[in-house]
Amino acid sequence: MRLTRKTIPIQEHNLTTQRRRLLEVLQEAQGPIDAKELYWRASARNQSISWATVYRSLNLFKQLGLIDERRLAKARCSYEIKQSLEHVHLVCQCCGKIIEFENSLVRKLVEVVQREHHFNVTKVDLYLEGYCPECEEKEKTQ
Repeated sequence: MRLTRKTIPIQEHNLTTQRRRLLEVLQEAQGPIDAKELYWRASARNQSISWATVYRSLNLFKQLGLIDERRLAKARCSYEIKQSLEHVHLVCQCCGKIIEFENSLVRKLVEVVQREHHFNVTKVDLYLEGYCPECEEKEKTQ
């Protein structure tokens, strides 16, 4: 989702320069990043951004539905701009690499679940763990 001033539902909250910078960094990341990485990237551009600003802004962005918070095979959380239901992650158990892709089967699964269980699905958090091609190859050669 491409965020612009018109698509950000932040009217009652100030879209400060710091929050705008954090959203820009999240959008430019083109995938999930953790709060630490977000802080380092954003503070390199705007030194007035503090850890507190990062965490408060992440909470606000989640409440507004702008970002998704994910725990991808690790204890710490990752954040990314909200994606479609078809958005899936592959997580390498060896190196931690995250591969993102879209798959229409996820939407079909959601439709079946909603129909069969009369359940309104509002969020899907699907990730698959395994080994990326590079780590798989390393295992074979050892």
